[in-house]
Amino acid sequence: MAADDSMDDDVFEDVDSLRVSGQKSTPSPTGYRDYKPPAEVLKLCQTDVLEDCEQIVHKTILLGDSGVGKTSLLVKFDTGRFQSGNFSATVGIGFTNKVVTVDQTKVKLQIWDTAGQERFRSVTHAYYRDAHALLLLYDVTNKTSFDNIRAWLSEIREYAQDDVVIMLLGNKADCGGDRAVRREDGERLAREYNVAFMETSAKSGQNVELAFLAVARELKYRQSGNRADRNTFSVQDYVKEQTQRPPCPPCTT
Repeated sequence: MAADDSMDDDVFEDVDSLRVSGQKSTPSPTGYRDYKPPAEVLKLCQTDVLEDCEQIVHKTILLGDSGVGKTSLLVKFDTGRFQSGNFSATVGIGFTNKVVTVDQTKVKLQIWDTAGQERFRSVTHAYYRDAHALLLLYDVTNKTSFDNIRAWLSEIREYAQDDVVIMLLGNKADCGGDRAVRREDGERLAREYNVAFMETSAKSGQNVELAFLAVARELKYRQSGNRADRNTFSVQDYVKEQTQRPPCPPCTT
């Protein structure tokens, strides 16, 4: 895949490089370099309670190795746009808010984008404990990022709540010619750990919105006081139902 075909992680500018270059940077509420969130997002960042929205803020964290595309996935979902070029590696952690509608009910997701590098892992661990949902990404063109998923899942078991919603995402699925991880391998690993799975692409938009909506739907039903709703909805079944479509043709160079 060409360097300009997909964005690498992650959102924050490298603080050390800015200091050396003498540049001044005013961070946005979400931490994205050269990215101004929509006005409604800026408003949401100022409060955890939104009129006509569920009072509980559902904390959702993006996890995975550096370069798997966590930031590009979040920006695509947040703005609907794919921004070519590369983000600087994330330094620490940042967030944005997004309100989605599930069965005519507004659900507020507070989505956190994390650094994938090992040196920032202790920072990320601090955010696991009160997370409601975790989206764990690997890059389908990078076998190492897939091999590291088991280590990420081990950390989740150690630091996150037992009932946290987990979804495994094989990202950058738009470029089949450079694929290093088969879809079947991702599905097999997801079954082993009993988590939902789908492949995504921030560039084409494949399953990006669906991934977040599936998580929001699961969280809504978990919050519901109706036991029947909680018992009848399964995020794994929902994802399977929504993704049972003919596969897209491989990308061409």
